Amino acid sequence: MAERRAFAQKISRTVAAEVRKQISGQYSGSPQLLKNLNIVGNISHHTTVPLTEAVDPVDLEEYLSTHPLGVDAGPLRDLIEFPPDDIEVVYSPRDCRTLVSAVPEESEMDPHVRDCIRSYTEDWAIVIRKYHKLGTGFNPNTLDKQKERQKGLPKQVFESDEAPDGNSYQDEQDDLKRRSMSIDDTPRGSWACSIFDLKNSLPDALLPNLLDRTPNEEIDRQNDDQRKSNRHKELFALHPSPDEEEPIERLSVPDVPKEHFGQRLLVKCLSLKFEIEIEPIFASLALYDVKEKKKISENFYFDLNSEQMKGLLRPHVPPAAITTLARSAIFSITYPSQDVFLVIKLEKVLQQGDIGECAEPYMIFKEADATKNKEKLEKLKSQADQFCQRLGKYRMPFAWTAIHLMNIVSSAGSLERDSTEVEISTGERKGSWSERRNSSIVGRRSLERTTSGDDACNLTSFRPATLTVTNFFKQEGDRLSDEDLYKFLADMRRPSSVLRRLRPITAQLKIDISPAPENPHYCLTPELLQVKLYPDSRVRPTREILEFPARDVYVPNTTYRNLLYIYPQSLNFANRQGSARNITVKVQFMYGEDPSNAMPVIFGKSSCSEFSKEAYTAVVYHNRSPDFHEEIKVKLPATLTDHHHLLFTFYHVSCQQKQNTPLETPVGYTWIPMLQNGRLKTGQFCLPVSLEKPPQAYSVLSPEVPLPGMKWVDNHKGVFNVEVVTVSSIHTQDPYLDKFFALVNALDEHMFPVRIGDMRIMENNLENELKSSISALNSSQLEPVVRFLHLLLDKLILLVVRPPVIAGQIVNLGQASFEAMASIINRLHKNLEGNHDQHGRNSLLSSYIYYVFRLPNTYPNSPSPGPGGLGGSVHYATMARSAVRPASLNLNRSRSLSNSNPDISGTPTSPDDEVRSIIGSKGLDRSNSWVNTGGPKAAPWGSNPSPSAESTQAMDRSCNRMSSHTETSSFLQTLTGRLPTKKLFHEELALQWVVCSGSVRESALQQAWFFFELMVKSMVHHLYFNDKLDAPRKSRFPERFMDDIAALVSTIASDIVSRFQKDTEMVERLNTSLAFFLNDLLSVMDRGFVFSLIKTCYKQVSSKLYSLPNPSVLVSLRLDFLRIVCSHEHYVTLNLPCSLLTPPASPSPSVSSATSQSSGFSTNVQDQKIANMFELSVPFRQQHYLAGLVLTELAVIVDPDAEGLFGLHKKVINMVHNLLSSHDSDPRYSDPQTKARVAMLYLPLIGIIMETVPQLYDFTETHNQRGRPICIATDDYESESGSMISQTVAMAIAGTSVPQLTRPGSFLLTSSSGRQHTTFSAESSRSLLICLLWVLKNADETVLQKWFTDLSVLQLNRLLDLLYLCVSCFEYKGKKVFERMNSLTFKKSKDMRAKLEEAILGSIGARQEMVRRSRGQLGMYTIPSPSERSPSGSAFGSQENLRWRKDMTHWRQNTEKLDKSRAEIEHEALIDGNLATEANLIILDTLEIVVQTVSVTESKESILGGVLKVLLHSMACNQSAVYLQHCFATQRALVSKFPELLFEEETEQCADLCLRLLRHCSSSISTIRSHASASLYLLMRQNFEIGNNFARVKMQVTMSLSSLVGTSQNFNEEFLRRSLKTILTYAEEDLELRETTFPDQVQDLVFNLHMILSDTVKMKEHQEDPEMLIDLMYRIAKGYQTSPDLRLTWLQNMAGKHSERSNHAEAAQCLVHSAALVAEYLSMLEDRKYLPVGCVTFQNISSNVLEESAVSDDVVSPDEEGICSGKYFTESGLVGLLEQAAASFSMAGMYEAVNEVYKVLIPIHEANRDAKKLSTIHGKLQEAFSKIVHQSTGWEFLSCEYFSF
Repeated sequence: MAERRAFAQKISRTVAAEVRKQISGQYSGSPQLLKNLNIVGNISHHTTVPLTEAVDPVDLEEYLSTHPLGVDAGPLRDLIEFPPDDIEVVYSPRDCRTLVSAVPEESEMDPHVRDCIRSYTEDWAIVIRKYHKLGTGFNPNTLDKQKERQKGLPKQVFESDEAPDGNSYQDEQDDLKRRSMSIDDTPRGSWACSIFDLKNSLPDALLPNLLDRTPNEEIDRQNDDQRKSNRHKELFALHPSPDEEEPIERLSVPDVPKEHFGQRLLVKCLSLKFEIEIEPIFASLALYDVKEKKKISENFYFDLNSEQMKGLLRPHVPPAAITTLARSAIFSITYPSQDVFLVIKLEKVLQQGDIGECAEPYMIFKEADATKNKEKLEKLKSQADQFCQRLGKYRMPFAWTAIHLMNIVSSAGSLERDSTEVEISTGERKGSWSERRNSSIVGRRSLERTTSGDDACNLTSFRPATLTVTNFFKQEGDRLSDEDLYKFLADMRRPSSVLRRLRPITAQLKIDISPAPENPHYCLTPELLQVKLYPDSRVRPTREILEFPARDVYVPNTTYRNLLYIYPQSLNFANRQGSARNITVKVQFMYGEDPSNAMPVIFGKSSCSEFSKEAYTAVVYHNRSPDFHEEIKVKLPATLTDHHHLLFTFYHVSCQQKQNTPLETPVGYTWIPMLQNGRLKTGQFCLPVSLEKPPQAYSVLSPEVPLPGMKWVDNHKGVFNVEVVTVSSIHTQDPYLDKFFALVNALDEHMFPVRIGDMRIMENNLENELKSSISALNSSQLEPVVRFLHLLLDKLILLVVRPPVIAGQIVNLGQASFEAMASIINRLHKNLEGNHDQHGRNSLLSSYIYYVFRLPNTYPNSPSPGPGGLGGSVHYATMARSAVRPASLNLNRSRSLSNSNPDISGTPTSPDDEVRSIIGSKGLDRSNSWVNTGGPKAAPWGSNPSPSAESTQAMDRSCNRMSSHTETSSFLQTLTGRLPTKKLFHEELALQWVVCSGSVRESALQQAWFFFELMVKSMVHHLYFNDKLDAPRKSRFPERFMDDIAALVSTIASDIVSRFQKDTEMVERLNTSLAFFLNDLLSVMDRGFVFSLIKTCYKQVSSKLYSLPNPSVLVSLRLDFLRIVCSHEHYVTLNLPCSLLTPPASPSPSVSSATSQSSGFSTNVQDQKIANMFELSVPFRQQHYLAGLVLTELAVIVDPDAEGLFGLHKKVINMVHNLLSSHDSDPRYSDPQTKARVAMLYLPLIGIIMETVPQLYDFTETHNQRGRPICIATDDYESESGSMISQTVAMAIAGTSVPQLTRPGSFLLTSSSGRQHTTFSAESSRSLLICLLWVLKNADETVLQKWFTDLSVLQLNRLLDLLYLCVSCFEYKGKKVFERMNSLTFKKSKDMRAKLEEAILGSIGARQEMVRRSRGQLGMYTIPSPSERSPSGSAFGSQENLRWRKDMTHWRQNTEKLDKSRAEIEHEALIDGNLATEANLIILDTLEIVVQTVSVTESKESILGGVLKVLLHSMACNQSAVYLQHCFATQRALVSKFPELLFEEETEQCADLCLRLLRHCSSSISTIRSHASASLYLLMRQNFEIGNNFARVKMQVTMSLSSLVGTSQNFNEEFLRRSLKTILTYAEEDLELRETTFPDQVQDLVFNLHMILSDTVKMKEHQEDPEMLIDLMYRIAKGYQTSPDLRLTWLQNMAGKHSERSNHAEAAQCLVHSAALVAEYLSMLEDRKYLPVGCVTFQNISSNVLEESAVSDDVVSPDEEGICSGKYFTESGLVGLLEQAAASFSMAGMYEAVNEVYKVLIPIHEANRDAKKLSTIHGKLQEAFSKIVHQSTGWEFLSCEYFSF
């Protein structure tokens, strides 16, 4: 409860961050003002709306109409209004696979067939949002698309990437050796050789006009121009987008509905050869699934006989159609599995003898013995010849074999050859019986098979295989049925197959099996239509073989298909008298009873005509009860009548030629009528067989009916088994669907009574039947529902839009249809889970809406209802003319009616047009959506369990809508005799949805997206057909409809809020659906109205938030909602980017506001307006409504006081990042002026991010370890401390915790509650900062400048902190890093090293501590203790964790594949380099603006130090040559504008600057050198001009060089020598100062620097010899006895070298010397009792310390300018050195010395009353002494005198 209360309190007050911002910004201080403060300063009529509440939006349409466009045409004009072609309604013809589209040949069709055909052929009706792809959902800044936009980037040059060239380096080495000789010869201090070397050096190019006296403004302008030229336009193209899954706002366009195919397999039959060739053999192929016991494809018949063999059959076979000559086929397999077999069956011409006898010759003769058996073969041939002549039209079963498909596919896939030859036979072998192949493969494969189930069955990508089948099994006459086949196939898979024992027929069948190509040429569909790309009709075709999927396939029909397959199975003539032994069945499809009525619709097999009128089954010799295995394929006529039937005639065929015996004798007849009660009759039949021809009119009866006087086999028992199967997109095969379609069509045709099944339905009963059939749709099978989905939904929608008139009454079916739709959609959703997209939208439904759905009867050319439409005949209650014109038609009256209505044209052309125009007009819109003719019928809706106010209203309306325009309606009634009730679908849908309740409402909510999308498409179509797409938005839809929408949105929002904890998944779907709906409405409706809907949703959520203990789930839903709404492609326009914030007080625009509107950023914009633009003030949030919501979410979530929202940081930051990056790449906003307007929407972002400074990830940390242990003067004074062990570590060692200080230079406001901050992850921080840079880059500079002027010093400092952080964040990592990042292991080890170094070095220098103390803020910035961690963010507990997470996330894109190619690494480095350059240039631009504000206001000089700090920090980072040139230019300008800044106030920074410049003077890149040396020269010159000497710069430069030389590993003296020469050259050419001492002083300095350089060279030679190196350092340090600062520098360098080599004792001694030196000078500077009295104090530690006693005062006076100014010559510097020394002694195990050091330290801490430090020290001492007790140390051996380097 406590938690909840806290959160509620938090919400009700203004967010703390906001208050802080007001105080500091508005009133720079006094908190008393808080009481009467409101956000918008002096505009008093605004009430404050806390950030957690939504404000009232601006009425966008009103605003646009009252504020005339202030800009002419051009890019800005497009920001103001949506483009006119925003939405297009397109009718696009559907792709037809075949050359001619599949439609029935008949012209007369019944209504159902006509509807089906229309549904399969009409154009797609697509609504296109033309600019939709510019919304954020399709942001091109995703990784894949960025590559495109990164083409043509310039390569940035970085020093860190440039490797020195080998040869020149070698020469230099030799050169050095030569020089070092001379150095040794001459004593130190000999100038001669130095000068000689310098004089011989070459200077770099001098900068032109450097020494001219140019006014500062002019310099600024030039710098600005140069900086702004050749800049990269799109910042985000350089920044990888945050890793997100599919963005939530992306709605992919659904796939076009198309015919279903499984995985396709191409089978080519190449040859069939037997040992003997004596007769033609006919083959067929089909697929069988053993597990499902199902034939899964139709038969493919092929003929591989030679021409000679075919010739034997000439008399019987008509000329072959080319379609029957195919030898290759494409099979489709939807469910491939291990159980699929390819079965090949062979037949031959019927002959005397059973199958065994006929097959014998094939088994015994061998091809090799042909000559030996010549006579026997001749005899066989002549017999065969005779049989062909006589029995050529009959076949007999011969042989069969089967191929286990998956074995072929898997072995082909695994053999490493282009195509695989597999031989199949049944010899006695081990391994699988039917395939001979590499056994190791089989082993591995079979293992895989057992584990992986069907996964391995992939047919799309195996290698083509050529099979040779060598063995066939002869057919057994009594085992021909499918049942027997399945047994055989199952048996084949067993190792001990029965089939093995059978004697095979040897043959060779060659087959190619390969994955089917994408678009094969010369293909025929199962209906023999040519598939596209059929260049030549004479080429042998490939047949597509129809699949009979093993399990249901849920795909809507899209093409006309109407096939019937007949499978005669068995016949039992055992009890028939008479001879009937060799039986064949003749099958015919008849349209009447006359024998001539057989239709040529039976498909031919192979080498025959395309269609025939009859088909015969194969004969089993001497068998009275044969089994059959035929498949007869029939093309069904589109419209069937009661007379269509299948006729079966049974014949006995006499095989022997006898006198007077006919070839065939009919022995029985039976038939199947095709229609039964109007439905196609299919399934299993067991039919009785009649002995005589059926009587007249038999076809309408079933043979089961005992006809009088007929004789039947076996007493009318069923003796013939046959199965009839249909594959049809006309016949639903489902009784419920059939009934529904029949009733709807009956309405259409108006033919009563309707016969359905056994019922006859009269008109008076029709209404009940119709309603019950609609609700019975639930009982239908899912598969047919899906197949006829498009038609079914079309019909339901039609019933809603045009309620039918039954028996003179209008029947309202809106509710019934709505319920039916809801339940069908839910069934699809539940049962077809695999078809959903990421938002849970079923793809079948979304493609229906996108392509198929249209408003009934709204075809482009027929605005009026007509028979061509969706069954739009006159029997619907539509407006149609009555046949006789009523006498009361008074044209004048109708004309006057139209005159009073501006929407109706003046003189009507005909009464019909007049009526039509009235109907189309708005005048009748209200009566256009009556729900009901009588009110009371609405009663069932009253059952809404808890009707909200809105839905009750809607119910009342639904009863009263009738009365709206009585007068016009009565007029219309007289006109047509019937009321106009063509309803508008969206209005009806909204109404039904609002008033529905209970389970219907629940199922509508489950699939809300479907109804929302339907509604939107209906709205667009309505506008399109009424030419209202250009109409003003306020008048597009009636108010009633708007109310319904508002009610709907409101109730759905409350559902989301009340159910999000229970039905999480459903609520997520509902939430996104609602958001997409509002997004769509923004394109078609009154936008102000949609904004108010958004506000409604917000209101519901925020009122719920007050009471939630953990709000993050609900806030997360709201973020998704907002992100989707804001992904609108015209998001910018919706935010009114061109309106300057005028207080929207008066509804009518005042003149002043209009003028200020057009004047853009006029200079007299009041300050208040500027403040409003940069803060989330009420005017800002009202006028830039959506941007206001986005930024408010950001502000609330990242606010440190927001409890429980920590887990949402990444989400909300990604939302902002996504918006900005999408604006960035948007071609519409590429114009800079336009981009500035867009950036204006995000100005408050700057303030928000400034508030988060304490929470941002500290990117500067990584600068603390540049790999150098002691860092007084390496890369970065700022963030590197001079202490060896920071207090944090020291105290951690002592076991006490210590508060961490904030990071360097973050001058934080400590928040009053003293709360801890949770840090953002590196990724989120980086995203936020890139957003900040984008706003700074694109915002209008004058506006920024005005705002900066208003900011307090504190806030400006915070802005500078941010920029400082940005510099570190976007620092170039360097190619080497990218190469190393290829392996993660390196990353981790680097991290460990970093942590270790951090522990040793500490990250906070004494100086910063002082700076902070002086500014009075030690913001306690600690890690939250576990109890305070955010509830949702356990993963991000402490910063420690974050550090690791950063490594996991920030580099994630680099780890996906471990080794990148060289090119990719190059590309990554290229991008990173460009990003670093651009980011730093933006920072530089901003710094320039800050400097300008200082120049303008002439106050706030205090922030210049901050500016300089950022500049110096950026110089210290890894920068490109391009950036550094601009950076140096800015630095020179800054120094010339504010010279006293460096030389008097920021002396520390001066030292820093010297170091930076020197470092760049030694750069390997000449442009950097020339700029750096120019800057250094000007620095000396300016210092000289102030006081005629430049001691300070001299001192600093000398020190800098010393430290640079001592520490830098890759320091190249050659480059530095060139820079020194350049400086000399400037001095020589400087005419202005030629007469002064300046040139000489410069020369002295340069020569001195050169000396140091030469010493360094010497040191470099001894790099490998540490003893010698240290010795040299000692000599150099000794040489600086007169220059304490330099000596200290070198002592530090030595300490660094020692500790690098773990010589802790020596390091400690160096540090003691350093401390002594500092103490000596401190005692000269200030007299403090508790400080040591100079170096004497230290002699207990080492007597050598006395070397440090100060040189007499006359040599060095410590307060002279430039002496002892380093950060160590301070009390805290001394303390730091001593602490480091103690730590080093401790590490060296010299605990007595530790005590001695602490003796010096303790008095200092006592004087400062620093109890904490004292407790730590005493803790340390206790440790040291206890260690002394425990071990005898080696102190005895290290006498005090010991001190050597």
